[in-house]
Amino acid sequence: MQTVLNYEVKDIALAEQGKKNIEWAQKDMPVLNSIRERFKKEQPFKGLRLTASVHVTKETAALCIALKEGGADAVLAASNPLSTQDDVAAALVKYYGIPVYAIAGEDSETYHRHIETVLDHKPNLVIDDGCDLVATIHSKKRDLIPNIIGSCEETTTGIIRLQAMQNEGKLEFPALGVNNSLTKHMFDNRYGTGQSALDGIIRATNILLAGKTFVVCGYGWCSRGAATKARGMGANVIVTEVDPLKALEAAMDGFRVMPIAQASLIGDIFLSITGDINVISVENMLNMKSGAFVANAGHFDVEVDINGLKKHVVEYKNIRPTLDEWVLDNGKSIYVLAQGRLVNLVCAEGHPASVMDMSFANQALGMEFIVKNQGKLENKMYTLPRSVDEEIAKIKLVSMGIEIDTLTEEQKRYLNTWSEGT
Repeated sequence: MQTVLNYEVKDIALAEQGKKNIEWAQKDMPVLNSIRERFKKEQPFKGLRLTASVHVTKETAALCIALKEGGADAVLAASNPLSTQDDVAAALVKYYGIPVYAIAGEDSETYHRHIETVLDHKPNLVIDDGCDLVATIHSKKRDLIPNIIGSCEETTTGIIRLQAMQNEGKLEFPALGVNNSLTKHMFDNRYGTGQSALDGIIRATNILLAGKTFVVCGYGWCSRGAATKARGMGANVIVTEVDPLKALEAAMDGFRVMPIAQASLIGDIFLSITGDINVISVENMLNMKSGAFVANAGHFDVEVDINGLKKHVVEYKNIRPTLDEWVLDNGKSIYVLAQGRLVNLVCAEGHPASVMDMSFANQALGMEFIVKNQGKLENKMYTLPRSVDEEIAKIKLVSMGIEIDTLTEEQKRYLNTWSEGT
């Protein structure tokens, strides 16, 4: 008898297109595919319940499928109210037997209800994207904690929250910070966010970047990717920072560096990617030239002070599906993209599958690491061993047809001795 799944998606009839999109992504994810094949044989998650809160896209679908084929009893909710690809959500339910609670454009109340619903699954393992699951468990669902082996976190924002929990002694199970893995932040954050953020801006506006003054707030891995891509498309890029080392790096990479208060007077396009709150303030936006574009690619919609700006709006005009003109009480207009939410996922499709391949390989292997080390890990943040990073990179290179050198025995000996010199 076929099991009837409980789920909440926009339209189950969208499943056929979703299946095609998932299969399209899988074609460009050779590392995760190889892990999935091993998981099918070894069943590392057999008998374990897994709850995930991630962006419901074709790429994350490939991760969830790999974990389910590894034996996990998986259930999925969105990690952002606007980033869900409804056809993918439907396909996961219909063709892969994974209950999904996610609808693109769901309101905040529905989003949080979905988070709590998937936690009713009583997970042993948690995959988080922004730390909402872990935070909810610790604040509202504490009865679940004794049965949780550990969690994996995908984002910079989520790791900031987990680190704060650890610092306060409030993290009550082990957590793996996938974003700290080299094959995640050096590639996904830089090349993935760099491309997808600009893709979202262009899809939402269809403006020419060449010749525009493009302001990037922050110079972490995500921000430097966006700054580099914008420069490559002919924009005059300004970077704002609070970290003197990152500001110095941005300057030596050839970008203009200045405070946001100065940049707000001359910028045409503003993109915040920091993980912090009110990076672009109301005062900054009121000082912008009329017609400036404001976007966010940080996980939460707090980087641009949208709520503060609403107090100065006299008229809203929806120009395109993810682009609104806000007419302000000072006579200027500001164009807000994606309501201040993730521009790369709301206005576009997120990162390309080929770069998410490495990130989700880390997620899959991270879940396996937690299970293999059950009972041995403390209640704190961990990073996967460098050997895992290197193995992922090797598989990726092979899939790209790239060969590299190996050290000779003489070279190995030299690198491990102190006696040889000039």
